[in-house]
Amino acid sequence: VQLQASGGGLVQPGGSLRLSCAASGRTVSSVGMGWFRQRPGKEREFVAAIGRSAGYTYYTDSVKGRFAISRDNAKNTVYLQMNSLKPEDTAVYYCAAKEGSISIRMAVPASYGSWGQGTLVTVSS
Repeated sequence: VQLQASGGGLVQPGGSLRLSCAASGRTVSSVGMGWFRQRPGKEREFVAAIGRSAGYTYYTDSVKGRFAISRDNAKNTVYLQMNSLKPEDTAVYYCAAKEGSISIRMAVPASYGSWGQGTLVTVSS
């Protein structure tokens, strides 16, 4: 599956952004999808994931209640709605696709076989 991430930009603290991850080659409903981010000087970290059944979503603690992952099967796209953004959310955000159950090693980047190119989110006043 090929993935194309978009939607990043500059936003003030407390603002919102919606990231998109458009897929081709496979339907997003047939794979687990995750969002990761990489802050300057840090390792890539798990942000959120959605299973093949859209009812299964997972979040890292630092974004719970602020971020929401969703999927539009008709558009073959996965979204990450980010609200109440903080400066520490500044990072390059990547979407990724995972075969099999999303709940197995979902936070491990090596579990994902396909990655988008990344989109930069900067939260600053």
